[in-house]
Amino acid sequence: MFYLVKTPSWVKKIFPQRLWEVDTNRKEIFLSFDDGPHPSHTNFVLDELKKYNAKATFFCIGKNVMESQETYSRIIEEGHAVGNHTHNHLNAWKVSNQNYLENISVASTYIDSRLFRPPYGKINSFLVKQLAAPAYNLQTVMWTVLSGDFDNKISNQRCLENVLFHTKAGSIVVFHDSEKAAEKLRYALPKTLKYFNEKGFQFSPLFIPAL
Repeated sequence: MFYLVKTPSWVKKIFPQRLWEVDTNRKEIFLSFDDGPHPSHTNFVLDELKKYNAKATFFCIGKNVMESQETYSRIIEEGHAVGNHTHNHLNAWKVSNQNYLENISVASTYIDSRLFRPPYGKINSFLVKQLAAPAYNLQTVMWTVLSGDFDNKISNQRCLENVLFHTKAGSIVVFHDSEKAAEKLRYALPKTLKYFNEKGFQFSPLFIPAL
């Protein structure tokens, strides 16, 4: 499995319509969690965030929102941001553009947000442009740092180091509140929060007005 832990600057320049990081003059980090909500793992994340008065962004799968509505409601009630992650975790490179857009529309009936993150990070420029148009009015959000919590070939400590070594002010960091990533998530997230809190960082959600 090949992936880049830190998004290179040349990638950001090639695809400027996608949000890779936040331009900020404050010591703030933007944690994000993909693939939830999950009744156990998402609540673990919320409990950990609360310890530090930390806010984050949850890119949710529509189907999971339907199945875990209580957890989804807690995300919103506790002041976090949410984003659309399609209804069925579709890979844009494996379905037609039309099917992909329709799946996003289905998810949007459950997820009220102007933020969108493509599953697997896979999308094309046509879709990004379509999503930005008034019919969808969605900002495509990527990331600065990928924790690798989904990768069963790396250690829990390596997952943590991926985040600690590459994150700076304005970074958008990806974790997953999913069964597959649970072990590494539960190891790395508490340590990430403690480390950056002690260094004076705050953890902020992604809201369109702030971008």
